[in-house]
Amino acid sequence: MIRISCLIISFTFLLLSCSNETIYSGKILNQEDLANINYQNKAVLINKWGNPSFIDPIENKFFYFSEKKQKKSVFNNKIDYSFMFVFSFDNNDIIQTTKVYDLKNTKEFNFIDEETEIDVVKRGLLERIFGGIGPQTELPTTP
Repeated sequence: MIRISCLIISFTFLLLSCSNETIYSGKILNQEDLANINYQNKAVLINKWGNPSFIDPIENKFFYFSEKKQKKSVFNNKIDYSFMFVFSFDNNDIIQTTKVYDLKNTKEFNFIDEETEIDVVKRGLLERIFGGIGPQTELPTTP
């Protein structure tokens, strides 16, 4: 009985590890999409590529993410391509700059080690230890 169970588990694992799977994330690209990405305005871009993956309303930019993975087994995953397309617009929705980042090539990026400071409440040692002791101060809710 144990041999049959081991045989079934081994056969199932063998079948699962032999399957090929292609996984697309974000915008699915074809050669026609990549042939000419120099669009004139936002309306043409949305018409050709659809809605972006992310919109930055502050800097007026559209971000399109596209990735293709090949999964051949549990231990064999390969990324064929991973791109980020960034389009920035002026106030008239005319495309000013177009940038393409190859996310597989991490040498293109400089990561920074900055952290956001937490200056909401600066406490001393005694305040950290005895912070919940004493009368509660009620803050006004209206400015």
